[in-house]
Amino acid sequence: ALFVSYFPLLVAGPIERATHLLPQIKQKRKFEYHKAIQGVKQIIWGLFKKVVVADNCAFFVNQIFNNANGYSAAELWLGSILFAFQIYGDFSGYSDIALGTSKLFGIDLLRNFNFPYFSKDIADFWRRWHISLSTWFRDYLYIPLGGSRGAKWQSIRNTFIIFLVSGFWHGANWTFIIWGLIHALLFMPLLLSNSNRSSLKNEHYSYKDFPKIGITFIFVCLAWVFFRADNLSEAWTYILGMFDFTRFDISLFYKNANYTLISLLCLTSICWLVFTEWQNVKKNNYEIQLSKLNLFILILMIFFMGAFKNQLSFIYFQF
Repeated sequence: ALFVSYFPLLVAGPIERATHLLPQIKQKRKFEYHKAIQGVKQIIWGLFKKVVVADNCAFFVNQIFNNANGYSAAELWLGSILFAFQIYGDFSGYSDIALGTSKLFGIDLLRNFNFPYFSKDIADFWRRWHISLSTWFRDYLYIPLGGSRGAKWQSIRNTFIIFLVSGFWHGANWTFIIWGLIHALLFMPLLLSNSNRSSLKNEHYSYKDFPKIGITFIFVCLAWVFFRADNLSEAWTYILGMFDFTRFDISLFYKNANYTLISLLCLTSICWLVFTEWQNVKKNNYEIQLSKLNLFILILMIFFMGAFKNQLSFIYFQF
């Protein structure tokens, strides 16, 4: 009862393990100033990602996805990219708020995101996106099925099962199933060539990795269309429109995109700075590295650029 009622977790995650949380609750704790400051930083960072990035992106995403036929290919591509940032800002923002709140009580929750849009391939993406869910499926479904220990066809079967179940976990809708299937298909070349763990061997980044990051991000954005669409017909219409290059109009963004573009630039810049710095520290000592100036800027952006009027709930509360 104590485990399921620990309020920072709520219902959307991170999907915590009792073996990780309960020992921390049982042991005697005392207030730690450093951990509390880290918690406050993480809450501010999460609020920025939710109300400044995600909710400002939602203004455009909702318009475009609700009427895909009325927009050009360029606007549809921007819509899918903005949804990628919306769902990342929304869910990772929520996770940061949960982790930061828990740190105020001296308890560390499992990390849920590790800069997923800096991934070099799809396998790398799933090691960085919704980590608590992907590791749960790995430990309680993939490994019991045999994992990668059997023949190659068994590894392929188990991989497809994992991704299809992951899609079904999000809802009983064919759009989620197809979303999971797309990721399974994107994973196959890596599995067949035994290169699905190549990114683990070289975690340091250089300019040569940027094309890999860009290609992975494009494929992820294409798959997000199925995740966001209400049904397969709308998703297919959207995808076809993305490759109809007869129009390149982006008038939707001319007058209303200032806050959104500024927030995305700020998000990407800070993420890259934190990401490159975090490469040099131990993974189990993850902390949000934000200077006082960065915190001040984030607070100002939350107050002056936050889309509070929209009052949008967290996307993952529906799953």
